[in-house]
Amino acid sequence: MTLEELAQLLEEVEEARTRQGGRLAYVLKNPRAADLATVSYLRRELDTITDTYDTMPSTSLLPTAARLHSEITFLHSYASLGGVRRALATVQAASAMLMGQLVWDASQRRDCRTAVGYYNQAVGVAKQNGDVLPEAHARLRAGFVALYADCEPKRGLARAAQAARLATSVGSYALAGLAMLHVGEANAMMGERSSCEEALRQAEDWLQRVDAADPAHRLVAAEQFNRMAGSCYLALGEPRKAQAVLEATSLAMRGREKSRSIVLGNLALAHIRQHHIDESTAVLHEAIDIVEQTRAGGGANVLFGACRELQAWRNNLSVDDVTDRVLSLMAK
Repeated sequence: MTLEELAQLLEEVEEARTRQGGRLAYVLKNPRAADLATVSYLRRELDTITDTYDTMPSTSLLPTAARLHSEITFLHSYASLGGVRRALATVQAASAMLMGQLVWDASQRRDCRTAVGYYNQAVGVAKQNGDVLPEAHARLRAGFVALYADCEPKRGLARAAQAARLATSVGSYALAGLAMLHVGEANAMMGERSSCEEALRQAEDWLQRVDAADPAHRLVAAEQFNRMAGSCYLALGEPRKAQAVLEATSLAMRGREKSRSIVLGNLALAHIRQHHIDESTAVLHEAIDIVEQTRAGGGANVLFGACRELQAWRNNLSVDDVTDRVLSLMAK
């Protein structure tokens, strides 16, 4: 789907919201009138924003997501005990997680405090509602901040391991496997090869057990294991092994552009660390194309890191060209 088609989809959603908003407008003025139909409507709106995350700049999604989160939070605060309150709490936890994800991405992973604040909000709502799976997911997302922004692999490992324990307690191999992949990456960052490999083996075993009955099965894509394994090999100082895995993974991830930009950035790093300079700059140009369209915070950070490592070859014309593009990207 092109950016123009996605923009058209969001416009159509907004028009539908306007048409269907009469009931919601009434409920917002009379919050105790919220019912399951209201919750279903809010859930659909949240899913629409979530589905466009990987291909749209987070800055363009934040206003709609923030308004929706405020409405859900407001209605949940007034809901009486029962099915409607529980359903609103579930949607609120998901909305808080999306807000954390959007804020972190839009800030190019700099606004960690606000992102973690939203994840903590999701944990609190989920715990109060007795929803173990959303709690585990929110704790894992907070672990991402520790791993990729704070550069604190021990804290990231603790949060990911806690998420894995919670997920297994409710039988979700999907979320448990995803969490264990990040346990593996945290160990790789600390140079703990055997612990990393053990975590990857456990993650692979759990992910192979995932089926459609798993409540978190949509969180895991087929290429997820190889994407994380490539990142682990890179952290462990094995760029050739990382390259082989990441090349295949990048092809399989078309359509999930923000995530793919990170894979391409890591692939470029694998080439750089083998002194494959022309190959690295070619991959970086592809990654820059994606980041220019999506403003992906994670991809941008990896790009900047790769550009820094390339400065040892700054007299190379291809390095000069890609550096100019990265600097231009930073200035926007």
